[in-house]
Amino acid sequence: MANEFRPVTIAVAGGSGSGKTTVANAILERVGSHNIAYIPHDAYYKDLSENMRLERRTINFDHPDSLDTALMIEHIKQLQAGQPVEIPVYDFTTDRRTDSTIKIQPHPIIFVEGILILVEAELRELFDIKLFVDADADIRFIRRLKRDIAERGRTVDTVVNQYLATVRPMHLEFVEPSKRYADVIIPEGGRNEVAIDLIAARIRAMLQQSDSLGG
Repeated sequence: MANEFRPVTIAVAGGSGSGKTTVANAILERVGSHNIAYIPHDAYYKDLSENMRLERRTINFDHPDSLDTALMIEHIKQLQAGQPVEIPVYDFTTDRRTDSTIKIQPHPIIFVEGILILVEAELRELFDIKLFVDADADIRFIRRLKRDIAERGRTVDTVVNQYLATVRPMHLEFVEPSKRYADVIIPEGGRNEVAIDLIAARIRAMLQQSDSLGG
């Protein structure tokens, strides 16, 4: 990649359970993961290992303050400058960062995914393309319920309580309004093959442009 060529940075936002990760994976499959540096906002949750477990259950994980967005911004800027980064690895079963990191190499495309990535103005300024994955609230809740039970050791009661206490209110306060900053809104998430194919084609064209510039 030529030093003078700045990578194209793409945001994939949307509510919890909307299908963001499915859309991101579908695009990665079509474009080729070797071309893309993938950065999930979920990796940047603040470490809560010093808090009592009961306290951690009362923390609002759906508020922007729960994420170390400043570190994500720093990492995106490093990747845009052609430098590798070490992103955190977060353990959702213990609500803490692990001692491990994942090394991400710079690539012509930087893919950033998360529910709140269009909320912060400083973060939005780094994106060249902003996507918002849209899905009905009942579909999002069902997907979140299944995921949190299967992958994060939650119970039905804790998922429902968290949804009512923080997930839904924060979606209405922060996530849904951020839709207005999107360049493209993708309804139906990963099932929208037409939208995914169009976006993947656009990214492939950008990769070709990068190659023609000596990338």
